[in-house]
Amino acid sequence: MELREYWNIVRKRGWIVLLVAVVAAVAALGVSLIIPEKYKATIQLSANPARPDWGLSQATQDLLRNYVLNIKSHTMTQKAIDRAQLDMSTYDFLANLDVSADASNLSITLEAESHDPEEARLMAQALADVFEEERRQWNAEQDKRDRIYVEKVDDIRDVPLASPKIKLNMAAGAVFGAIVGGIIVFFLEWLQSDILRTAADVEKAVGVTVLGAIPLGSDVKAGGQKKWGLPAWIEPGFLLVFLVGLVIGAGLGALLVGLL
Repeated sequence: MELREYWNIVRKRGWIVLLVAVVAAVAALGVSLIIPEKYKATIQLSANPARPDWGLSQATQDLLRNYVLNIKSHTMTQKAIDRAQLDMSTYDFLANLDVSADASNLSITLEAESHDPEEARLMAQALADVFEEERRQWNAEQDKRDRIYVEKVDDIRDVPLASPKIKLNMAAGAVFGAIVGGIIVFFLEWLQSDILRTAADVEKAVGVTVLGAIPLGSDVKAGGQKKWGLPAWIEPGFLLVFLVGLVIGAGLGALLVGLL
């Protein structure tokens, strides 16, 4: 297929891709507005060896994984719940908590999510305070040269919105909708792949020059064929494929929002 033929397809059916993409983006927007907002509070803990010793630094890196394990325990989260006076169980707390360690900079990151920004802040802040105090008590029983100090890098100041990400969801929905629209165009072109539409198509198929053409029997029928670019017997199939594509595009956009 020549580049000109591709361009003709884009001119004739490009609106299908655009329309399905718009429908999917609107569907993603609608779902994003329905989904309850969720906020994320983030706080970092820094682990600092008492002296610049390679062995103590290695021990600190190895202990980071153990610190994460202790922070994500029911015992630790229950202490945080009691301190912040939160109305939740440790299971709810842990379900909305993410803790990760970074050995490259000896840090631990705590992330707490909630539909209430203040609750998210209290979850992360209280848990960090509880763990910091526990490490302080542990250090009090160790030799000063062997201590590993764990302190907050900074208190929580902002609790940004974590989801839904409306702009991202709409963009992703539009992309998936465009893909579905492209599939619809491909399918419609496949249905017409054996139809000779122009004199050039006839010449290309039979290898001889076309000297004349039989005029259409009805101007109304000719107008209908020019408008849709499809024979009359394909019109119902075109509408069915188009409607199914719209539904699929909208569904993909909505599903993507749920996954994000």
